[in-house]
Amino acid sequence: MNEQSKKDISKGKKFILLGFVMIGILFLIYGRYQDPELLTPSAIESIQRIAYGFYITLIVSFGTIALGMYRYHKGKVESDGKDLSTIIAIITWNSKSRKIFVFTFIAYGIFFSLISGTLVYQPEVSFSIHYGADVPSGFIAPCCGELGYMPKVIVYLTDHIGLQVIPINLVLQIIVSYLVGLNASIAISAYTISKKGRGVSTIGAAAGLFIACPTCAGTFMSIFIGTASGIALSIALTQLQTLFIAVSIPILIITPYIMAKKLRNKDGSCKINREPK
Repeated sequence: MNEQSKKDISKGKKFILLGFVMIGILFLIYGRYQDPELLTPSAIESIQRIAYGFYITLIVSFGTIALGMYRYHKGKVESDGKDLSTIIAIITWNSKSRKIFVFTFIAYGIFFSLISGTLVYQPEVSFSIHYGADVPSGFIAPCCGELGYMPKVIVYLTDHIGLQVIPINLVLQIIVSYLVGLNASIAISAYTISKKGRGVSTIGAAAGLFIACPTCAGTFMSIFIGTASGIALSIALTQLQTLFIAVSIPILIITPYIMAKKLRNKDGSCKINREPK
């Protein structure tokens, strides 16, 4: 491993850790301003300004994590190591895998937005009539709610389409969409190799694609059950959605390592050649 790749890996880890620590501290600090009994007109104005700062800091945190992931990924590819993390990095570094990742990240992000209620479509409701909203318009609701659920961003795009951005859902959406994209790009690479007869289990590769959709099972159940039972199930799933997605994250993290084992040669090298610089 050369010196530059070591630096990239080390700095990448630090940036990733720093980003997540910033998000955790941000949630804890903002949670202190969610007591409705302490609200006064002047306090509301202050909290509104803090809410704007919350999202600016959150975006900076996401940027820090993204930079860290890039530095770590690049360092692993250039290290020429034989550990599973390096295998994963090599598999996903080529242009085909990046295209699969980007497409899956965006597609699943949109799907997640619909399921979690971030993207709202209500054809039977007129936002301007029922809520008195100006269309288009948007605002930040600074108070009051549970830890991680405030401040909300409410946007009215049209009279029937809007956005309701909840911080914890936004964080989960980005994390899960990233992991889903990673799983999909590795699974498709594994499936391609399996068809070439290079010793990778087709079943294992296909399983990776199914695991890469943690919100699909509940959605399909509600579709197939239908009627009153389906509505009741949908309500229950909506209430448990955040917890369900959070629990699925460890599975999405472990699965790439399981598939990477199938893509490693006996000498520890990757079955997929590293794309030249």
